[in-house]
Amino acid sequence: MSEPPLASIKIVLVEPAGPLNVGGIARVMKNMGLGQLVLVNPHCDPLGPEAQQMAVHAFDVLSQARTVQTLPEALEGCQRVVATTARQRRLQVVTQPPKQILPWLLTDSAALIFGPEDRGLSNEELYYAQAFLQIPTSPDYAALNLAQAVTICCYELRQCSLVPLDNPPTETKIAVSNLPQAELAPFQQMEAFYQALELTLLEIGYLYPHTASARMQKLRQLFNRSQLSTQELAMLRGMIRQVHWKIQAN
Repeated sequence: MSEPPLASIKIVLVEPAGPLNVGGIARVMKNMGLGQLVLVNPHCDPLGPEAQQMAVHAFDVLSQARTVQTLPEALEGCQRVVATTARQRRLQVVTQPPKQILPWLLTDSAALIFGPEDRGLSNEELYYAQAFLQIPTSPDYAALNLAQAVTICCYELRQCSLVPLDNPPTETKIAVSNLPQAELAPFQQMEAFYQALELTLLEIGYLYPHTASARMQKLRQLFNRSQLSTQELAMLRGMIRQVHWKIQAN
């Protein structure tokens, strides 16, 4: 039976293509006490014979896995989201190793996102996360197999769950203390905010239709890095409503 801190964490696989990977991930999740597997537009049969063969006694995790079409659907209800990446990117994101960032997922409904086997997460998919994880590997060959990457993270999550959150290991204290401890705004509220923000910025001419997507990605990165609380988000939503009202009044 999953321990409460681990039971609230979703392992989200974006477009997994290998049934052996999916089955192996279900098995290691059960080994480590996690139970929520979410598949975003899978490119394989997650209940096929190969997946079942790898899952062994974790067929319950496999059979209960949710399948959704989009990443936002997978993240509904989450307050804390970490995305994994193996590549150095020209984005202004700070990656942290598993031991540092994973304790942050244990206190709220959370998700850990993994990208497809052939490409990892796209920049657009990364922008749904508030923090970023990179497994330290040899620079000669940094890319891990998907199931191997999930195994490392599930193991580290279990180790984190066995340590009291008010007394984390020394190497995690700085990283966790720098992250907000207030109740974070749920994912779906953040998405509603971004939609309202984009419409308002288009309306006042700050955004243009042909560049809106790229500019909104940067704004997402800014606000996700700020990790807004529910109260802070409500204040921003109020500002947007007032701007919209003023535009309509004129």
